[in-house]
Amino acid sequence: MQPRIPRQSAQEQDCRRPDTPADDARLSDELAAVVSGARRRAVRDGDRQIDTAHLLHSLLEHDPDAYAVFGEGPHMARLLGYLVQRTIGYGLRWQGTVEDSGAVPVVMHGEGFSPLAASAMEHACRRATGRGDTQARGVDLLAEIVADPQARAVEVLARAGIEASAVRARIDEHRDEYAAGGEASR
Repeated sequence: MQPRIPRQSAQEQDCRRPDTPADDARLSDELAAVVSGARRRAVRDGDRQIDTAHLLHSLLEHDPDAYAVFGEGPHMARLLGYLVQRTIGYGLRWQGTVEDSGAVPVVMHGEGFSPLAASAMEHACRRATGRGDTQARGVDLLAEIVADPQARAVEVLARAGIEASAVRARIDEHRDEYAAGGEASR
């Protein structure tokens, strides 16, 4: 009898950088850990691809700056509750489907990512480059996964009573603090 969950590579178990060399240097250590965590979550959930909800969940788990964007309060408990429910019912309707709204250009080299998640990763790297940084950070990715209203991450946020536009506005408001890699003031 084969195990239900495929074995993870040593690289994934150690939370090292993703396998694609082109993306390797473009991700901060924190963001590489986020991607590895999202990959493990997708495998554990039985999903074929990493989607924006996997990335959101992993960002909240692994990146203190991304977590700080949301602040404290009951909305965080609701958000984390919805993300956890994905495997016990809430996200089951997503299984076997591909996350792609058609609103953003599809990035084909994002192997293992849904089209929306791959595009968000690519745009996060561009966002970092735009501010003069060679590596994308978790907050860059968070800003991009909430940009498309059809993203699964946006749907989860809405169910938790959090507006994606407010998340993006907070990121933009504290851009300099997040770019420095420090937690924004609350």
